[in-house]
Amino acid sequence: MKILVTGSAGFIGFHVAKHLLERGDEVVGLDNFNPYYSVTIKEDRNRILEKYRGYTCIRSDISEASLMRKLFTDEKFDIVCHLAAQAGVRYSIDHPHDYVNSNMLGFLNILEGCRHNNISRLVYASSSSVYGGNTKLPFSEADNVDTPISLYAASKKSDELMAHCYTHLYGVQTVGLRFFTVYGPWGRPDMAMWLFTDAILNNRPIRVFNKGDMQRDFTYVDDIVQGVIASLDKGGLDQYEVFNLGNNNSEDLMGLIGIIEEILGKGAEKELLPMQPGDVKATCADITQAKNKLGFEPKTKITKGVPEFIEWYKEYFSL
Repeated sequence: MKILVTGSAGFIGFHVAKHLLERGDEVVGLDNFNPYYSVTIKEDRNRILEKYRGYTCIRSDISEASLMRKLFTDEKFDIVCHLAAQAGVRYSIDHPHDYVNSNMLGFLNILEGCRHNNISRLVYASSSSVYGGNTKLPFSEADNVDTPISLYAASKKSDELMAHCYTHLYGVQTVGLRFFTVYGPWGRPDMAMWLFTDAILNNRPIRVFNKGDMQRDFTYVDDIVQGVIASLDKGGLDQYEVFNLGNNNSEDLMGLIGIIEEILGKGAEKELLPMQPGDVKATCADITQAKNKLGFEPKTKITKGVPEFIEWYKEYFSL
């Protein structure tokens, strides 16, 4: 198949594109290489993808409607895997326009491209953030998600609503994936796994929000990729679908820090801080739907995944 993967220089997009290329698909990767976090790691990911014969990199922005129209018309994709987005809950507090431009206007351009070019299926990234301040765990796709507590969450909920409209009005098959705290090799420098590891190795204090009283459904990137690929491939899906992709297990934040400390052989100096605006205390995914329809079966516990990340981190920085 010829597949458009947006956000191909990003964390999840890179891993998905690499998997598709290794199995023989033709991949057009689109990324704007924005400086939200280090562009260097994005370029390093992209260099790996460029070693594959079936890969083409397009440096462009999904919010540019005319460029997106031309891309869809010229390339004739079979399927679209839309993983590009402005990420980060805390960043959205002070940079709201970035989220509207990328996550909403950009997504509209993707939907329009699919509508006018007979794309057989659109798989797109949503987020566990859509569950807002829900306290019932685990989070189920049937739960009410009408009360987002950050603009990032609101933009992802908007994507699901827009997808529903395009499915209803134009018959575009859409599959939304609510990712839960993804980590692993080639991960994002703005996320806890990287921030904690980097700070401990460099003898800096780590910032621990809500004084450590937080739980997250940490999900290893290889498991997420398995779910994304199934969403692209599986027959028998409804025209409009939304799935949780998580580990179905909520881990204590202080427990995670303890695992990192043990692997590094160094204790962390902890700066205990209050809860940040837009943040949530706990997340956990009910993955019954993804298991039943996608065959999604996460296999990686944090006791295996965290060492994998730290081994990659040390190799990447030659430590």
